[in-house]
Amino acid sequence: MYNILASCMNPYSLKPLPSDIQASLANKFRVLRKAQGYSQEETAKRSGVSLGSLKRFENTGQISLESLLKLSHLLDRLDDFKTVFAQGEDMKQIEKLFKS
Repeated sequence: MYNILASCMNPYSLKPLPSDIQASLANKFRVLRKAQGYSQEETAKRSGVSLGSLKRFENTGQISLESLLKLSHLLDRLDDFKTVFAQGEDMKQIEKLFKS
């Protein structure tokens, strides 16, 4: 399967840059919006995000967090954000279990 992120990545960086993630999110959103049968106009109206903001997001990846969350809610993908800043397991606590 073709990885959209790989096509956007900076060839001089091992990790994606913020602009790479923006482009990837915009592409994924556009594909999902179209798959659900929403036009840009209908998406803007239903989500409460201005049509200009939606078009800018799909073209450049730039959008406010509030607008991104509104669009995600419309497409039933708001739960995807629950893990963004989730704390991982503390390895020191796990190591203590094995030292006892």
